[in-house]
Amino acid sequence: MKQELHVLIIEDDFRVAEINRQLVEQVEGYVVDSIAKTGGEAMAFLANSRQLPDLILLDVFIPDRKGLELLREIRGSFPHIDIIMLSAAKEATTIEEALRCGIFDYLVKPVDFFRFEQALLRFREQMLFFSSRLELEQADIDRLIGIGSIPASAETLDGELPKGIDQLTLVGVVETLQGSADEGINAMETGKAVGVSRSTARRYLEHLVSIGEAKAQLNYGEIGRPERRYIPWTK
Repeated sequence: MKQELHVLIIEDDFRVAEINRQLVEQVEGYVVDSIAKTGGEAMAFLANSRQLPDLILLDVFIPDRKGLELLREIRGSFPHIDIIMLSAAKEATTIEEALRCGIFDYLVKPVDFFRFEQALLRFREQMLFFSSRLELEQADIDRLIGIGSIPASAETLDGELPKGIDQLTLVGVVETLQGSADEGINAMETGKAVGVSRSTARRYLEHLVSIGEAKAQLNYGEIGRPERRYIPWTK
């Protein structure tokens, strides 16, 4: 999977749009390509973009479009771009229609940063998950649609591994993770234990998250950037 995930924000309120941009760029691995204030601006950007965004953050209320008209327009012209709705609209019929259009997530304004970050991390994990497999088993599909999780098994460690994931290092990371305390372990601690860099440890830990052998949570105990810690699914 590529290093950066690109985002287009469609929001007519420039203050909210700037807040959303800052939120996106606080999440590692994401970059905002552009902000569009209208449906016309958004469609023009997409039509002329050399590299389409991976994800669109879209409000329901756009000045030059009615309701979910823009969502349907984007879906029809650019079906491979995923969409997260960020809106104050809470009507059940609106949310039901948005879900039927295949959105990745729906966040109600004012958006809680933790929930916002979880949506972006889940999107990244799903992309990593798809990039690491040629076929999916029923358990894989169940996890993707939110029915349980993939249990740890020898198959996930002994099967075909994605590029950049070494079997021996992976086993070391798994053993370190499983031996961690209840509060889990971060990438730096894992790297020291296994003898690899922090960035390498994080890549292996994120791989374990993507295959369902670990879960990630944020620790807001310190001032500044939240700490991402990893816990085995068995804990």
